Amino acid sequence: MITSLSPLDGRYKSKVDELIPYFSEYALIKYRLIVELSFFMTLSAESGIPELPGFTDKELKLLEDIIKNFDEKEAEKVKAIEKKTNHDVKAVEYYIKEKLEKTSLKKHPEFVHFACTSEDINNLAYGLMLKGAGEHVILPRMKEVVKAVKGLARKWRKVPLLSMTHGQPATPTTVGKEFLVFASGLERQMNLLKKQDIMGKLNGASGNFNAHIAAYPKVNWLNLSKKFVQNLGLAYNPYTTQIEPHDYQSEIYDTVARFNTVLLDLDRDMWMYISRGIFRQKVIAGEVGSSTMPHKVNPIDFENSEGNLGMANAMLRHLSEKLPLSRMQRDLTDSTVQRNIGVCFGYSLLAYKSTLKGLSKLELNTKVIHDELDRNWALLAEPIQTVMRKNGVPNAYEKLKELTRGKEVTKEGVRTFIKSLKLPEDDKKRLLKLTPATYIGMADKF
Repeated sequence: MITSLSPLDGRYKSKVDELIPYFSEYALIKYRLIVELSFFMTLSAESGIPELPGFTDKELKLLEDIIKNFDEKEAEKVKAIEKKTNHDVKAVEYYIKEKLEKTSLKKHPEFVHFACTSEDINNLAYGLMLKGAGEHVILPRMKEVVKAVKGLARKWRKVPLLSMTHGQPATPTTVGKEFLVFASGLERQMNLLKKQDIMGKLNGASGNFNAHIAAYPKVNWLNLSKKFVQNLGLAYNPYTTQIEPHDYQSEIYDTVARFNTVLLDLDRDMWMYISRGIFRQKVIAGEVGSSTMPHKVNPIDFENSEGNLGMANAMLRHLSEKLPLSRMQRDLTDSTVQRNIGVCFGYSLLAYKSTLKGLSKLELNTKVIHDELDRNWALLAEPIQTVMRKNGVPNAYEKLKELTRGKEVTKEGVRTFIKSLKLPEDDKKRLLKLTPATYIGMADKF
């Protein structure tokens, strides 16, 4: 919408809307509903509580249909209840009780949210949200980025490239090998995220099952809680205060931030390679580069990605540092912070798509690559002095420094110097065959 405060809900909404089912207000309410009703059904099936006999198939279907049919219109009903309660989780509880009033389950309303604190519901809801978004949105997009970078690494594996260390011409590499460096770093963080446990707890107001034991001391609440959390697809954490400590969330956000940092580094390098002329960008019909300079094709996709990765990482790192901290057994600072999880992933997702678009528009400019290398015959000072050292020539480094540093070095000058050296013929022939474009070591073998 044109009146949206956040660009994620305005200008960029169409690019991040696949996160709405996981991190919107509607999504949070729905996942709370799922947790509440799932626990209600688990109590009936697993606890052996005489006051809550096992539900019939018809009753189970009724509960499952409440989840299945929960849409934005139903979520608005919960929000209306919240206006009266001023408590979001309690509003979900009351909504469920209203749904049960005219059913055979109206006899058991007090077993909805039984012995639970709000955080029992919230931590599991957020866990399911993170799990779903990770599996269906974030990891697939990360995989797409890694695949694209790897594809360019293979495509340009043998294309020589002048390196720049400290911004100065340095030992050549290949275009493909440089992409491979980024692909490796991105893939490592992606794989760490795949293995990440998503933790959950359900153990009451201070993590000790106090109310549960007070009501039903013979029920094995520890086992029931563990089984319930694991059946949701989460890893069980038995050691908590009122809140699940959020350490796993910190690990997720740090991992995503590291992935983002590698990608940001790639964005900046692509920007500089385009500036050097190493890459051209495919011209898109109708697109405008500059409002005043018609010739320009700006690297806007990489710039957009860099900016959004910075926004994402600033928030991801705040979440990572803040969420594991909670005064004594509980404070509420995590509640408002966690509502921004979707924003962090929204900016990340936006950046991933921008980088992918930028990569898809790259075209290699082989003439610029060749010209850069051909202007830098001084690069062969390194292999020449290394072979001289191998053969015991004294002051090899110093002699090449005298020949090349601060001076114009030509192909003829380098070859004349090589021919003047007292070296074995095999070594001399190998050096004479070298050019800046062929001095790439094993860069094309990775």
